[in-house]
Amino acid sequence: MTSIVDLTPSEPALIFTGNAAAKVSELIAEEGNPALKLRVYVSGGGCSGMQYGFAFEEAVNEDDTTVEKDGVVLLVDPTSLQYLQGAEIDYQEGLEGSRFVIKNPNATSSCSCGSSFSVDGGASCSSH
Repeated sequence: MTSIVDLTPSEPALIFTGNAAAKVSELIAEEGNPALKLRVYVSGGGCSGMQYGFAFEEAVNEDDTTVEKDGVVLLVDPTSLQYLQGAEIDYQEGLEGSRFVIKNPNATSSCSCGSSFSVDGGASCSSH
Protein backbone atom coordinates (compact mmCIF):
# COMPACT_ATOMS: atom_id res chain seq x y z
CA MET A 1 0.00 0.00 0.00
CA THR A 2 1.32 3.42 -0.94
CA SER A 3 0.72 6.47 1.22
CA ILE A 4 0.99 10.03 0.02
CA VAL A 5 2.43 12.67 2.32
CA ASP A 6 1.77 16.33 1.60
CA LEU A 7 5.09 18.15 1.99
CA THR A 8 3.79 21.61 1.09
CA PRO A 9 4.34 24.13 3.86
CA SER A 10 1.29 24.72 6.00
CA GLU A 11 -0.16 28.10 6.83
CA PRO A 12 1.75 29.87 9.61
CA ALA A 13 0.12 29.57 13.02
CA LEU A 14 0.04 33.37 13.30
CA ILE A 15 1.33 36.33 11.33
CA PHE A 16 3.18 38.82 13.54
CA THR A 17 3.81 41.96 11.49
CA GLY A 18 6.91 44.12 11.59
CA ASN A 19 4.84 47.08 12.85
CA ALA A 20 3.55 45.01 15.77
CA ALA A 21 7.01 43.65 16.59
CA ALA A 22 8.50 47.16 16.53
CA LYS A 23 5.86 48.49 18.94
CA VAL A 24 6.24 45.50 21.28
CA SER A 25 10.02 46.00 21.22
CA GLU A 26 9.50 49.65 22.17
CA LEU A 27 7.17 48.69 25.05
CA ILE A 28 9.62 46.04 26.31
CA ALA A 29 12.42 48.63 26.28
CA GLU A 30 10.20 50.98 28.34
CA GLU A 31 9.68 48.16 30.87
CA GLY A 32 13.44 47.66 31.10
CA ASN A 33 13.17 43.85 30.97
CA PRO A 34 14.49 42.29 27.74
CA ALA A 35 13.24 38.84 28.87
CA LEU A 36 9.60 39.87 28.33
CA LYS A 37 7.50 38.23 25.64
CA LEU A 38 4.03 39.23 24.46
CA ARG A 39 1.25 36.72 25.12
CA VAL A 40 -1.90 37.00 23.02
CA TYR A 41 -4.90 35.03 24.23
CA VAL A 42 -8.62 34.53 23.76
CA SER A 43 -11.08 34.42 26.63
CA GLY A 44 -14.84 34.31 27.03
CA GLY A 45 -16.59 37.65 27.32
CA GLY A 46 -16.96 40.85 25.39
CA CYS A 47 -20.05 41.89 23.49
CA SER A 48 -19.56 39.26 20.77
CA GLY A 49 -18.84 36.29 23.06
CA MET A 50 -15.03 36.04 22.86
CA GLN A 51 -12.37 38.67 23.43
CA TYR A 52 -8.68 39.14 22.74
CA GLY A 53 -6.16 39.92 25.44
CA PHE A 54 -2.47 40.81 25.61
CA ALA A 55 -0.02 40.44 28.50
CA PHE A 56 3.73 40.57 28.99
CA GLU A 57 5.31 37.43 30.44
CA GLU A 58 8.82 36.12 30.96
CA ALA A 59 8.04 32.40 31.02
CA VAL A 60 7.24 30.23 28.02
CA ASN A 61 4.94 27.32 28.81
CA GLU A 62 5.81 23.91 27.42
CA ASP A 63 2.73 23.80 25.17
CA ASP A 64 2.92 27.43 23.92
CA THR A 65 3.28 28.24 20.26
CA THR A 66 5.97 30.87 19.77
CA VAL A 67 6.29 33.27 16.85
CA GLU A 68 9.42 35.40 16.57
CA LYS A 69 9.71 38.58 14.52
CA ASP A 70 12.68 40.95 14.62
CA GLY A 71 13.84 39.57 17.98
CA VAL A 72 10.41 39.87 19.64
CA VAL A 73 8.62 36.71 20.79
CA LEU A 74 4.84 36.26 20.67
CA LEU A 75 3.31 33.47 22.80
CA VAL A 76 -0.03 31.70 22.30
CA ASP A 77 -1.50 28.90 24.41
CA PRO A 78 -3.07 25.88 22.62
CA THR A 79 -6.68 26.81 23.43
CA SER A 80 -6.29 30.37 22.12
CA LEU A 81 -4.44 29.10 19.05
CA GLN A 82 -7.58 27.21 17.99
CA TYR A 83 -9.32 30.60 17.60
CA LEU A 84 -6.29 32.50 16.28
CA GLN A 85 -4.96 30.04 13.67
CA GLY A 86 -3.93 32.07 10.62
CA ALA A 87 -4.68 35.44 12.25
CA GLU A 88 -2.53 38.53 11.72
CA ILE A 89 -1.36 40.56 14.73
CA ASP A 90 -0.62 44.12 13.59
CA TYR A 91 -0.10 47.57 15.10
CA GLN A 92 -1.74 50.52 13.39
CA GLU A 93 -1.57 54.26 13.90
CA GLY A 94 -4.24 56.48 12.41
CA LEU A 95 -6.76 59.23 13.00
CA GLU A 96 -8.63 57.03 15.48
CA GLY A 97 -5.47 56.54 17.54
CA SER A 98 -2.97 53.72 17.73
CA ARG A 99 -3.72 50.13 18.69
CA PHE A 100 -2.93 46.50 18.14
CA VAL A 101 -5.27 44.96 15.58
CA ILE A 102 -6.05 41.27 15.10
CA LYS A 103 -7.27 40.28 11.64
CA ASN A 104 -8.82 36.90 12.37
CA PRO A 105 -10.02 34.71 9.47
CA ASN A 106 -11.86 32.47 11.97
CA ALA A 107 -14.13 35.23 13.32
CA THR A 108 -17.62 35.08 11.84
CA SER A 109 -18.57 38.40 13.41
CA SER A 110 -16.81 41.07 15.42
CA CYS A 111 -17.61 44.12 17.45
CA SER A 112 -16.80 47.64 16.31
CA CYS A 113 -14.50 47.94 19.33
CA GLY A 114 -12.16 45.45 17.63
CA SER A 115 -11.43 43.45 20.78
CA SER A 116 -14.45 41.15 20.73
CA PHE A 117 -15.49 38.50 18.20
CA SER A 118 -17.60 35.43 17.61
CA VAL A 119 -16.83 32.21 15.77
CA ASP A 120 -20.42 31.05 15.46
CA GLY A 121 -22.51 34.17 14.78
CA GLY A 122 -22.95 35.05 18.47
CA ALA A 123 -24.29 38.19 20.11
CA SER A 124 -24.25 41.60 18.52
CA CYS A 125 -22.37 44.57 19.87
CA SER A 126 -24.09 47.36 21.71
CA SER A 127 -22.65 50.85 21.83
CA HIS A 128 -19.73 51.35 24.22
